[in-house]
Amino acid sequence: MKDTSQNRIKLSQLKIVAAVAERQNFGEAALELGISQSAVSHAIASLEDYLGVVLFTRGRHGATLTPVGAKILPHAQAVVHSSLSILQEAAAAKGLKSGKVRVATFRSIATHVLPEGIKQLHQRFPNITINITEHDNDHEVEQALRAGRADIGIITLPASKGITAWEILRDEFVVLLPPDTKPEGAALNWDELAKQPLLMPPTDYVMMRPVYEHINGLGYRLNVVNEIETDAATVSLVAQGLGGTILPRLAAEPIPKTVQVYSLPVPLDRLIGVAILTEALQPPAVYALVETLRSQSIKASVTQASITSSIT
Repeated sequence: MKDTSQNRIKLSQLKIVAAVAERQNFGEAALELGISQSAVSHAIASLEDYLGVVLFTRGRHGATLTPVGAKILPHAQAVVHSSLSILQEAAAAKGLKSGKVRVATFRSIATHVLPEGIKQLHQRFPNITINITEHDNDHEVEQALRAGRADIGIITLPASKGITAWEILRDEFVVLLPPDTKPEGAALNWDELAKQPLLMPPTDYVMMRPVYEHINGLGYRLNVVNEIETDAATVSLVAQGLGGTILPRLAAEPIPKTVQVYSLPVPLDRLIGVAILTEALQPPAVYALVETLRSQSIKASVTQASITSSIT
């Protein structure tokens, strides 16, 4: 008898279609879903083969929906959305009205991102208890996950091996300059930035490594006059006119109104994700918070877009 087990559309394939359509990139979709890029490619190819149509055109600049793919996408999204609703209802029926979730993160996320997610979770499941611990860097957060001291970690992507993570936020690195600084134009250029005396976190801070790689890769060097380990102290010193700095927007908040805020001449984001151990069997309350934070990411992206558009 012929095996017909593969002659069906899988929910996982539809999730992958939705993710690729949103990111327009197989690699970014794989990162969001916590699977390999080859798995994404195989799932799309298998679905296209089963349907007999091409869903995406592949090119140097990513993946773009074909006309038929654009017609199929809303149906795929509807199925994925319905599946999440089914899981939520099932979780509630299984007693997801109580539980405890331990979250490890860093200050800026604990201050600016988690409160809204926890609020949304408590509106659905008011008896779930959330415990938050703050850490200095991603390494400490991942260590807390591996040691069993946390169920969920909020980290900078990409995650290390053995940890599955989903992007929930893009946090732009911004340039903060003292009140009396007068750049030549409305946008800051690399030559002006290279001349600015800067107060920066130490070069060995993992959070800042992408910044130095980004700027040095473009052939520029920063004029770092002092290294400051505390974000709040750095912002305060900038407000006092002692120099500028480059920080993730959320890490810099609250930013005094007198401080001038610019995007980098070539913008750069840090990707923030919600993470769990890949092989760990988590209780329903953990997955409930993960899904809440992932659904919140759409709203957070809109908020970040509005913040970015307001930067001078």
